[in-house]
Amino acid sequence: MPRLSEFYGIVIFMYFADHNPPHFHAVYGEYEALIVVADGTVLSGGLPRTAAYLVEQWRTERQAELEANWDLAQVPAELRTIEPLR
Repeated sequence: MPRLSEFYGIVIFMYFADHNPPHFHAVYGEYEALIVVADGTVLSGGLPRTAAYLVEQWRTERQAELEANWDLAQVPAELRTIEPLR
């Protein structure tokens, strides 16, 4: 599972050839959430409130890069790292 980004203890991953809808995995300690790229819906799992807020801010800022990585992951091809939330 390629690591796309990491910020404030949150690690963002994306699997190759994963199921639709396009999503990523956000891991914070013992918590994990699968989050839809397009609208931030949580498919499964969950994160503490502050971590969820930070991930949503990051997703909004980096949505185009996440969509591009999703397309690469379906090939599969090497994914690009994404700048962390600052």
